[in-house]
Amino acid sequence: RPAPACVLGIDLGTTSVKAALLVGAERGQVVAESCSRETQAHTSSLEAGPQGMEQNVRRIARALNECLATLPQQQLQRVSHIGISGQMHGIVFWKKGEGCKWTECGTGPIFEPEEVSHLITWQDGRCSPTFLSSLPLPQSHTSLATGFGCATVYWYLKNSPDFLKSYDAAGTIHDYVVAMLCDLKKPLMSVQNAASWGYFNSRNKSWNTDILKKSGFPVHLLPEVGDPGSIAGRTICAWHGIPKGAKVGIALGDFQCSVYSCLTERTDAVLNISTSAQLTVSMPQGFQPPETPDPSSAVTYFPYFNGDYLAVAASLNGGNVLATFVDMVARWTEELGLQVQESAIYTKIIKAALAQNNSKLSVHPTIFGERHIPEQMASVTNIAVSDLSLGHVTRALCRGIVENLCSMLPVQHLMETGVRRILGSGSALARNEVLRQEVERIFPFPVVYGKDVDAAVGAAMVM
Repeated sequence: RPAPACVLGIDLGTTSVKAALLVGAERGQVVAESCSRETQAHTSSLEAGPQGMEQNVRRIARALNECLATLPQQQLQRVSHIGISGQMHGIVFWKKGEGCKWTECGTGPIFEPEEVSHLITWQDGRCSPTFLSSLPLPQSHTSLATGFGCATVYWYLKNSPDFLKSYDAAGTIHDYVVAMLCDLKKPLMSVQNAASWGYFNSRNKSWNTDILKKSGFPVHLLPEVGDPGSIAGRTICAWHGIPKGAKVGIALGDFQCSVYSCLTERTDAVLNISTSAQLTVSMPQGFQPPETPDPSSAVTYFPYFNGDYLAVAASLNGGNVLATFVDMVARWTEELGLQVQESAIYTKIIKAALAQNNSKLSVHPTIFGERHIPEQMASVTNIAVSDLSLGHVTRALCRGIVENLCSMLPVQHLMETGVRRILGSGSALARNEVLRQEVERIFPFPVVYGKDVDAAVGAAMVM
């Protein structure tokens, strides 16, 4: 009996690249192998200065190659389908036909980026609120924000038009990888990624071409759009030993794939706290988002699969807030002439907070603002002499992170949607017991952890 075919799932995240090999088993698919590599791709922005958030595409490709090189060859040789997801909103530009060169390495042919720009990520801050308000109003259910692909193109159009003249194709980083693997003449993008760029109407699945053309937007850079779950093309080389001609799915949103990897019941809500934080619930079948965005609304609707939508409270403040707090403590310690490893600080503050069950302190942790209120800052109130220990402050900070998310998608709304339990996931929840305690304190539903949310696994499952 021939060995069963494998599906390879890849996720090109903000800080790391992940790969997972799924093999068909009696009870559905199981993860046979997985691997992840830090990309260490952050690089400074020539045009945008400190406001810019860019990544070096060559480093991302290198991490991807290193990741795949660690997976067992005999399983890669059985891969029939490849599903790819990645960080949404961002944009990378390349020259058609010159986007990469294929070279031989130990595990077979690999592609290396050639005529490719940096990836301008979702965290990019070059588009100020003033700049965004000068742009034409999109005909879309999502408000435009800095870091969204189309906003970034407008920024270049105004500040560095020559930059755009060097390229004739664009996509998210995962659209780029799909285009290279299949040698697509024109990039192809899923509805999920297109919606994340702005100026895309999910109802009729088309770009706001008329609005964009009127303002001189280079519409030739916009990819063609297809349905999530469809096939984009076939591999043109035996990439890392994966047979030539393996089917490659259209690139998907990392967020949707993460949810897909764990959400089995419509009565589940997914709470994910990693770098940022999201609370997600699936909308009833047939739901359509409003025609025009409500910029003040904290809930956004993400195209999911089969025409469904997810309602998402996506907070920009999650594990990154704790990381900033730890960094602050480390700097203070250093200024006092002492040296403590950040990892040691993290462990100690969690331990201290576990000893403090309650804290009168109230922390609004929105140090990174929120998309619906970008100018919001963080604040600490109700400061009492009795609550000044590291334990009290950490406890209040963890509670603040969960409360902030809850204020965006209230418990009442979850109950009305028929939610019966919470699936907790994400690196910050996994390593922080205080955060888990606060989740259980705030939500009146049972909370289930360890539903491992993994965009690479989700991308493979979709295939």
